Amino acid sequence: MRATIQYIEQELRDLYPKTEIRAFTRLMLEHVCGLNYTQQVLLNDQLLEDSFKITIGEMVKRLKDHEPIQYIMGEIEFAGLKLMVAPPVLIPRPETEELVQWIAETELPNAPALLDVGTGSGCIALALKYRIPDASVSALDFMEQAIEVAHQNAELNKLEVEFFKTDIMNWETKAWRKLDAIISNPPYVRESEKENMSANVLNYESEKALFVPDNDPLIFYRRITEFANRWLKENGWLFFEINESLGNEMIELVKGFGFKSVEIKKDLFGKDRMLRCRK
Repeated sequence: MRATIQYIEQELRDLYPKTEIRAFTRLMLEHVCGLNYTQQVLLNDQLLEDSFKITIGEMVKRLKDHEPIQYIMGEIEFAGLKLMVAPPVLIPRPETEELVQWIAETELPNAPALLDVGTGSGCIALALKYRIPDASVSALDFMEQAIEVAHQNAELNKLEVEFFKTDIMNWETKAWRKLDAIISNPPYVRESEKENMSANVLNYESEKALFVPDNDPLIFYRRITEFANRWLKENGWLFFEINESLGNEMIELVKGFGFKSVEIKKDLFGKDRMLRCRK
């Protein structure tokens, strides 16, 4: 195993920071060989099977092309669940886990009706159903591929969530039910912010799920807030993951629709990342 670890480090050393290479190594050895980190340390001198070496070599080649490790493995751990991920579905981020935690800590009615807008892999909807078992959870996305992945993740985790394909930008064309909470992590990265993003994001993750025009960066938030204003129950909750640079603009937006108890929450890195408010 020691030789394989050295091979990974040598192949990737000019492309990634040392800390990231160590993380890749741990993930690959666990994914391919079934060894947790403690076992990797204890069995460091053990020889790996040739088939394991071949698979790890193929994964390293893909990493050298800046393909995200999550897409290479086809799965990710999120909020206590194992989820499958594949392009064009976005890879769930740690800050989204923080949003789920905040929702779960919020006082909701018994058996709440929850809707996740722009569900992608289904991560938010499934994590909420896992955390709040008596909730009635539904989720939508405009991409058929996302709905397929979300369905697979629901089956994988044995969680009952209703997933359906629709475009929230045209929400008036569909009949809806009244909801206790609406949650969304919509596209919020401005086109001008592309230059600050890494190649593994730009080359592999869906632009439609990431980027918004500079001249109207709140386009999705505005439509979702309009929708929430119509379909949330009185005192129902609206939760957003947001662009760290647009917190004040988001506060003005939801207050403009009459929402109250508006609160911004920082993520673990101290960035304005989440917003909640009540109808």
